Amino acid sequence: MDNVVIEALVRALAVGTPLLLACLGAILNERAGVVNLGVEGLMAVGALAAFAVAASSPDANLWLAVGASMLAGAALALLHAVATITLRANQFVSGLALALIGTGTAGLLGKRFEGLPLFNKVADLSLGGFTISPFTVAALLLAGAMAFWLGATRSGLTLRSVGENPAAADVLGVNVGLIRVLAVMGGGALAGLAGAFLSLSYRSSWADNMTGGLGWIAVALVIFVGWRPLRAIAGALFFGFLYYLQFRLQGNSPIPTEVFSAMPFVLVLVVLALAGMRGQAGNAPAALGRAYVRGER
Repeated sequence: MDNVVIEALVRALAVGTPLLLACLGAILNERAGVVNLGVEGLMAVGALAAFAVAASSPDANLWLAVGASMLAGAALALLHAVATITLRANQFVSGLALALIGTGTAGLLGKRFEGLPLFNKVADLSLGGFTISPFTVAALLLAGAMAFWLGATRSGLTLRSVGENPAAADVLGVNVGLIRVLAVMGGGALAGLAGAFLSLSYRSSWADNMTGGLGWIAVALVIFVGWRPLRAIAGALFFGFLYYLQFRLQGNSPIPTEVFSAMPFVLVLVVLALAGMRGQAGNAPAALGRAYVRGER
């Protein structure tokens, strides 16, 4: 029985890893006051970039592939930053466009990689008879580091001030635009890293739509966890367990598989409704989603 519980926990952690990484990236964006709904597209581009580098040669450096995924995610996120911070476009519209651009571009450019073997994959770590991905360990450490950085360092407090009261931060000499651009690019890099986990570790292959809506769940997860990195661990684990339960029940139940496939997304709506009823959405950064123009109130 204990082994069954541990196995379920390890599997939930594995499925929850991309959710945690993408959620941390979205928290970084939103703590600075910028909403980015394009996480799904960033993950797709990151997954493709990582696989393209890793599959290029039997001697390809997998960590170079990881770096490529983060660079691709940051570069695509820069488009969102320019549109919303420099040009002051609507953040929600720009994010939706980014999701479409990212998934569409990855699907088009990734056709040549479908069915190709991955010469090497990121090796898992042994843990008492079970294995865990280095991506999972990195995600857990990043959550702890981000929580400490946001709450106990000067630069973290500066980023939070930009998301809460950009005008006050500006008066104190903070470059609001630069902080927001860097936060958006950092969030894009983490979303790209989440995609790299899918193509280099979890599935070790490339397929169109391999993100499977995880990016949208990650965006909702930010609200569910109240913009807190450590809570994101529990949230990612919860939804990871739902996915694990979905896989275990499929084929062993008379219920159509479509019901199990929709279960995580239905539960996202439920938890968001509960969060709204509890007033958790009120914990959002005060300037979230609003473009900052010096001199405007």
